[in-house]
Amino acid sequence: MKTVGAAKFKEQCLALLDRLDPDGLVITKHGKPVAKLIPFERQSASMIGALKDKIEVRGDVFSTGTSWDADAES
Repeated sequence: MKTVGAAKFKEQCLALLDRLDPDGLVITKHGKPVAKLIPFERQSASMIGALKDKIEVRGDVFSTGTSWDADAES
């Protein structure tokens, strides 16, 4: 987790918010932690399409790979 001094946080607040990672940011005063800034949890809808063009599907994902006949007797 990244830490930043309060004075630096005050100077660069908006830039730090733009680069905030999921672990958050600890703000310190005189080297001692005084606050923890964590990102607001986003809705899962933002995940839809997140992997588009990043993965490749090979084969038939709707098949188990086993042939069977539902009408055949066991």
